[in-house]
Amino acid sequence: MPRTLQLAEQLISRPSVTPEDAGCLDLLAARLVPLGFACERMDSGPADFRVSNLWAKRPAVGKTVVFAGHTDVVPTGPLEQWSSDPFSPTHRDGKLYGRGASDMKTSIAAFVVAVEEFLAATPEPAIGIAFLLTSDEEGPSVDGTKIVVERLRERGEALSWCIVGEPTSVEKTGDMIKNGRRGTLSGKLTVKGVQGHIAYPQLARNPIHQAVPALAELAATQWDQGNAFFPPTSWQMSNIHGGTGATNVIPGSVVIDFNFRFCTESTADGLKERVHAVLDRHGLEYDLQWTLGGQPFLTTPGDLVTAVQQAIQAETGLATELSTTGGTSDGRFIAQICPQVIELGPPNATIHKIDEHVVVADIEPLKNIYRRTLENLHAQQAAA
Repeated sequence: MPRTLQLAEQLISRPSVTPEDAGCLDLLAARLVPLGFACERMDSGPADFRVSNLWAKRPAVGKTVVFAGHTDVVPTGPLEQWSSDPFSPTHRDGKLYGRGASDMKTSIAAFVVAVEEFLAATPEPAIGIAFLLTSDEEGPSVDGTKIVVERLRERGEALSWCIVGEPTSVEKTGDMIKNGRRGTLSGKLTVKGVQGHIAYPQLARNPIHQAVPALAELAATQWDQGNAFFPPTSWQMSNIHGGTGATNVIPGSVVIDFNFRFCTESTADGLKERVHAVLDRHGLEYDLQWTLGGQPFLTTPGDLVTAVQQAIQAETGLATELSTTGGTSDGRFIAQICPQVIELGPPNATIHKIDEHVVVADIEPLKNIYRRTLENLHAQQAAA
């Protein structure tokens, strides 16, 4: 059995539902220590939601590339709907089934074996190599990568490149990489009125009626026009809660949940200011609570993108597509201390689904792409 497949199966067999790590990091550290990595646990969080974090690094003689990922997985959903035990790696029709097979234990296995092969051929590389792994990416993402990044920043760790193993491909491994992600900014808006009998509206103030014109304006606003890498910023309402449940009562308040997915053409502070300006112009009495889930980041074509594109072309023959679509990832935290961050992993069609799987034939090419990327970065630096 190929070593990448074997390690992927070992990881999938561990039921590491957020924030549990289920021994995955210990297994990985045992593979990294013999390669010269200093493995440091940076676990964080309360006792009832303890997050496991691993920072592993070889002594760096030059620029450092970081492989980043998460050992945690989302809950399985109804077990009876799975064709096989989600934590018993199972092969059917050339596919490896199990929770985390695509998101993202196969990527982590490919990381490790790629590094093993690279160091066997290049024991004294011109680049440093590190791993940043967490068990809190699918959950709140408060005590995982975010905490590790804060600690690395405090001690002045210099990171040059980062590859996040998120499942970014569409049809074939390597056909798409993410070179950035939009930021996410959420708001909980409470518009206040005066409750009263619906037959006597003159004695009440309907907050739903008051809010609707402002919401319509926000929905129609063009926040920016995007750029060559990002679509325009999007504002979307997700929930509206109002009323007492009775049909003859004007409610005293209405609550609206909304979210921005914003590109690098806008800032969180700028978006907040514009929303408040609309609400104030409509004369609303309101409270607004903001939650910044992550800043946007962008890696323009350079050392890392070139190294990855060349690796994909050499391994698969594909001309990979650069994309910033989709949700957020831990890349948003790493980008705060690392100037070049990309995401590359297997096809994502089954992530978070019942019967999550990865095509076995995609596994070795993914490992080889990671190894070739290391070779390319090493060659860049050796020639510099």
